[in-house]
Amino acid sequence: MKNYSYYISLLLLLAMLGCRKGEIPNLNNPTTGGIVINTSKSSLNNLVTGAESGMRRDITAYLDAVGIIGREIYRFSGSEPRYTTDLLGGGTKELDNNTFYLTNPWAGRYLVIRQCMILLQAASGSKVITDAERKGYTGFAKTIIGYQLLLNLNMTNTNGIRIPNGDPTYIGPVITDVAQARDTILKFLQEGADDLAAGSVIFPLSEGFAGFTDAAGLRRFNRAIAARVLIYSQKWANALAALNESFFDLNGPLSRGVNHYYSTGGGDLSNPLFIALGATGDVRVVHPAYVTDILPGDTRISKAVLRSSAASQSGLSSNRDLWIWKSLNDPVNIIRNEELILIYAEAKAQLNAIPDAIVAINRIRTFYGLPPYAGAVTQAALINEILYQRRYSLLGEGHRWVDLRRYGRLGSLPKDRPDDDVWTQFPLPQNEVNI
Repeated sequence: MKNYSYYISLLLLLAMLGCRKGEIPNLNNPTTGGIVINTSKSSLNNLVTGAESGMRRDITAYLDAVGIIGREIYRFSGSEPRYTTDLLGGGTKELDNNTFYLTNPWAGRYLVIRQCMILLQAASGSKVITDAERKGYTGFAKTIIGYQLLLNLNMTNTNGIRIPNGDPTYIGPVITDVAQARDTILKFLQEGADDLAAGSVIFPLSEGFAGFTDAAGLRRFNRAIAARVLIYSQKWANALAALNESFFDLNGPLSRGVNHYYSTGGGDLSNPLFIALGATGDVRVVHPAYVTDILPGDTRISKAVLRSSAASQSGLSSNRDLWIWKSLNDPVNIIRNEELILIYAEAKAQLNAIPDAIVAINRIRTFYGLPPYAGAVTQAALINEILYQRRYSLLGEGHRWVDLRRYGRLGSLPKDRPDDDVWTQFPLPQNEVNI
């Protein structure tokens, strides 16, 4: 069963890469020796392209799932009732450990991780690249492994994740200690950052990495992801240190960052999150609380566009469309400066550097039409303010459910029907339980 799963994964990776049959001599051999010994630059580049492309796969399922549980959005679909049953509780319904909203994003992340593990071996065995170029490949691979593991840990939390290794025939234990899992993620990220610091990038990346395509840029991206993990781990001073090595810029453009790239060009993938305004049938609408809780004058109300008629399903209703991705060509954020400013504010507040935290908060408030912060000058009040700003700045990007869980505030989320639930985490997928 273990080896069969590996064969399927490898075949899927090959399909994603669009490799020629000759590039891997034996698809039934559970090793990658055919591509990891003296691999050509073009094959290495194909592995990078495959990993970046794979990161986009099933991101819709991830964002919908955590957004629905976090009461940011509703997803209404005539063909898929589990958006309004399982994910919201809905009476006797519970989260299913063997269905699309968990298994698709979970498997998608591990396929990318497997791709990156192959890249690590291939780069290590290649004789046609310099040591600096080798570190460019391995630094990228370790960075992406860390990021993909984080997304799965966000879903399953104390139900755990598996940590990859270079041997595809060995399946390690499920790590249920969240602190240990995060430390392992940080280890991948740190090793990636160290490699990139001594590396040179010769591989192409999409426009989603525009401004971050050299080794220095990828390292700044790496440190940004590390800062996110570090605030989850409550390592506030370390988070600030990581920010200092990232692309964090308190006065810079809020939108600057790294994205999943989509396009309607031939052979590419268009943005699967785009739904036209006023659509019927399959819709993605904003939870009503987003509108009722927003402060007067906050221009982020533009993310919740008023519909001509409300959308409804299963006793739920909203009259606001989610309007973040406005075309089939729109990118999907991985991480951007706006989040980094809010990470900075949170770390500063937690370290009782109150004036610095307020400066960062005001950078966000004034950008969106709000007056400077005038609330209580206490750590508790500032954390409340920061969570408000994260809610409205990062709507639909997969953060609110995680934020409220790490602050023990999931009980503050509304239950829209008497028998609804607010889940704390996803179960471990059934195929992982079976191993």
